[in-house]
Amino acid sequence: MNSNEKAKRVGIVFILLLIIGGVALMYTGNDAIVQGMSKKEGILTAEQVKMSFDSVSGRLIREGVKEGDMVKKGDIIMELDPTDTDLAIEKLKAQIAQMEAQINSTSGTMGINFNRANTAETQSFRQIDQQKAAVSSAQATLKNAEINYNRTAALVQAGAVARAQLDDATMNLQVAQEAVAQQQQVLQSLLGGAVDTGSTDSLSLPTIANERDSAANMANDIEALRQQKAQLEVQLKELMVSKERLVLRAPEDGKILKVLAKEGEMISPSTPVVLLESSRSYYDIYISEEQAQHLAEGDAVTGESVAGEKKVTGTVRLLTKAPGFADLKQSREKGQSDLTAFQVRIYIDPQEGIIPGMTIGVKDSEFTKR
Repeated sequence: MNSNEKAKRVGIVFILLLIIGGVALMYTGNDAIVQGMSKKEGILTAEQVKMSFDSVSGRLIREGVKEGDMVKKGDIIMELDPTDTDLAIEKLKAQIAQMEAQINSTSGTMGINFNRANTAETQSFRQIDQQKAAVSSAQATLKNAEINYNRTAALVQAGAVARAQLDDATMNLQVAQEAVAQQQQVLQSLLGGAVDTGSTDSLSLPTIANERDSAANMANDIEALRQQKAQLEVQLKELMVSKERLVLRAPEDGKILKVLAKEGEMISPSTPVVLLESSRSYYDIYISEEQAQHLAEGDAVTGESVAGEKKVTGTVRLLTKAPGFADLKQSREKGQSDLTAFQVRIYIDPQEGIIPGMTIGVKDSEFTKR
């Protein structure tokens, strides 16, 4: 057999193998996608959390963990320098204390002014009563002077007394009249424009009312101070929240995969500083349309680990159309339409011996028994 015939036979054998392999793929569906659809296996993957300081920045003064550490929810991971925040908190506390003192002082002054108004009113009532008595006395003296004047004038007209006595009576009458006018003027001054109702207790003295209005107006000043104090208290709460955020704590149980910041570095807000592998794990599988109609989000699915063949229970969290690359592209018969694949994401229940990286498989019976 010459070399040409040998090469020809080898070529024929190679072509036959390609044809046989193509036919096998066409009718058995052993390409990678179909294998993935039939075996329904996925790699167990743990969710990763990028941890960062929320809305605060500063110098990192403490690293509470290192790579590979297991942490519990609430454990301290890192801490930023709180010096500036502590000073701001102390300053605000001092301002709030000062504002509280002003409120107390103004409240005390308002109470004192009300007491002064009450005392002044009582004193004014007493003075008015005394002045009314003085007016009454002056009026009585005037009445006597009028009687004496009338009697003396009659005697003078009868020639019984000298005219000089009438002059004296006239002078006494004028003095009494002026005394009454003077005492009434003093009374009107004490009343200060108030209408004399005859009862002192029912009087409303304008000067006293003005003093009370001035004291009552201080309530507005007190309210303004209280509002300022409330604003400062809100600022204090904000600072306290900011201080709490200076301490980064683990949001859940997990494992530290990577520490991205070191002590002494300046940390910016929302910049990832730690990568945490959470205890929540899932795997993805791909199923056909027929199988998808027997499954719904929230359903329980039992898989099996390839290593050790352990049962792995889980819950379907996601059931959606898979990306186009996972569809069956005319893989069975010539001219057959593409078959849509569905992605199923299953979160497992934590159990001993099942760790991220393992391959979990699900049998077809899980989708047909429903």
